[in-house]
Amino acid sequence: MVIGVSPDSLAALQKFRAKHSLPFVLLSDPDHQVAEMYGVWREKKMFGKTYFGIVRSHFVLDEGGRIMDAQIKISPAKSVQKAVETLLGAD
Repeated sequence: MVIGVSPDSLAALQKFRAKHSLPFVLLSDPDHQVAEMYGVWREKKMFGKTYFGIVRSHFVLDEGGRIMDAQIKISPAKSVQKAVETLLGAD
């Protein structure tokens, strides 16, 4: 099961999911509690401006909820490949 987490509102996530025809669940984390628990709510910089936001990451969990793989600052394309490699190696 794939679950995406974002600080965006439910309405914004529903529009995004429909626009991109995403086949997975998107959860709203407006207070970034989940992001903070996973250590991905971090200080970021863009164009000389410092702000806090989610660092694109992925976590592969086993059936018991244990983290099998964590990738912080990973591109979307590499994220899928790395997650699949982790799951295939789990046999």
